[in-house]
Amino acid sequence: MNFMKIIRVIAAIFFISALSLLFLDFTGTAHRVFGLGWTSRIQLIPAILALNFVFLAIIFAITLLFGRIYCSVICPLGTLQDIISRITGIFKKDRFSHRPSQDMFVFLRFAILAIFVFALVAAIPIITVNLEPYSIFGRIISQIFAPLYILGNNVLAHFAERAGSYAFFGTDILITSAVTLAVAIISFIVIAIFAIKSGRGFCNTLCPVGAFFSLLSQLCLMKPPVWEKCNSCGLCAKKCKSGCIDTVSKKVDYLRCVSCFNCYGACSQKVFSVSWENPFSAKKSAKNPNTETQNPNFETPKLTDDGKSRRGFIAGMSVLALGFFTRAFSRATFQFDGGLAPLEDKIAPKRAHSIIPPGARNIRNFRRRCTACLQCVTVCRNQVLRPSSGISDFMQPHLSFERGFCRPECVACSRVCPTGAIQPITRAEKTSIQIGYAVWVKELCVNITDDASCDLCAHRCPTGAITMIAVSEDSPQRRPMIDIGRCTGCGACEFLCPSRPHSAIYVEGIGEHREI
Repeated sequence: MNFMKIIRVIAAIFFISALSLLFLDFTGTAHRVFGLGWTSRIQLIPAILALNFVFLAIIFAITLLFGRIYCSVICPLGTLQDIISRITGIFKKDRFSHRPSQDMFVFLRFAILAIFVFALVAAIPIITVNLEPYSIFGRIISQIFAPLYILGNNVLAHFAERAGSYAFFGTDILITSAVTLAVAIISFIVIAIFAIKSGRGFCNTLCPVGAFFSLLSQLCLMKPPVWEKCNSCGLCAKKCKSGCIDTVSKKVDYLRCVSCFNCYGACSQKVFSVSWENPFSAKKSAKNPNTETQNPNFETPKLTDDGKSRRGFIAGMSVLALGFFTRAFSRATFQFDGGLAPLEDKIAPKRAHSIIPPGARNIRNFRRRCTACLQCVTVCRNQVLRPSSGISDFMQPHLSFERGFCRPECVACSRVCPTGAIQPITRAEKTSIQIGYAVWVKELCVNITDDASCDLCAHRCPTGAITMIAVSEDSPQRRPMIDIGRCTGCGACEFLCPSRPHSAIYVEGIGEHREI
């Protein structure tokens, strides 16, 4: 393995590991202790939306020097494709080959780029969130792999508890949205098919970020040239994950090249090397000797196949892991309450306006900048952030209070948003931000329907916006009175209301956040 490839592989492993940890870590350690949030802010679309000019300058400078190194190192979705392709390569040798560039696919790539830019400017989230690579990666990790990660954590917590240790603690496995899970699974299948069939096929067909960098990389200074001593052995083409090396005509399609440096170490004649050139100078045609001239002493190296031992090891570990995971899943899923009657789950009310997170300021800013990467959903310890299933805000997070409420001291979502859709706020600022207001539904209140004496909503309101008053002078029944001027819309009243399945008091969202 050549030096350039070693550096690239190490850097790519770091980025995909750090970014995966941001979506897997439910304790907040990745942000709070290791400070890995910058790895998400250096992604191209988040950096553009957040106007991070420093990161943008770094990305463009690296591209002008090394070409599409962003796609091979910084973009986690690109590295995920490499991992899938690498795994399938265990069972299928020589999976790469040169694929001639077709005008139809070139037109498709740049048409998708144009549509994506238009949707980004016009704030059409149903298009942008399904094409932005970092968001696709975030949903795949948070919706598919995070439950498995939590399941593994519950396995460790189970055995640690048996050993009298509390180094690990179990947590619930929560599927936030069936629609989002389905989209994540479909996205992963599409990515996997492209990776298995053509390596970086998704990057060079559907990805708008890849199309943008393929244009910018035409001005780069370092490109892999093909020299005249090439004997057309084809080893470089078998290692090229983009299928952009034509060993017959001795040409490289730089629109598809992702600067992975695989060709540098694969060449038997050491044809490839680092070459610096002026992109604005006239192109010199490379000498093309007789392509039928071959090296008579060259033999294709034979690769030993120990697939049987690998398959046996994988099968054994899979059975062992399945046993552990089944035990942990049963522990995490089936909770017994000691014989108490089951409590009916709450159902979210139909709100006229969605409740967007504190720090989002207004619905226009939020929908224009949010790419539905779901990083904020991952770090929400109160489990109130959920992806939307609506068309106008497709998969963008909103607040729902069936499992908890937005606690005044928690500002985790504002600290992790890479696009600026949720601006950073302090705890003091959050206590004065109104994101909605409470609404009382008389027909559902147990004080009226069951002639009960309940004041949970008033007792637990953190801002004192709810007080209980008598329904009439000659009636002992009381009803909540809401001071909208003091209500922040935290959802404590809706979450704690004993009425089932719909709460007798719920929060209605507002389009423009206010300071109270």
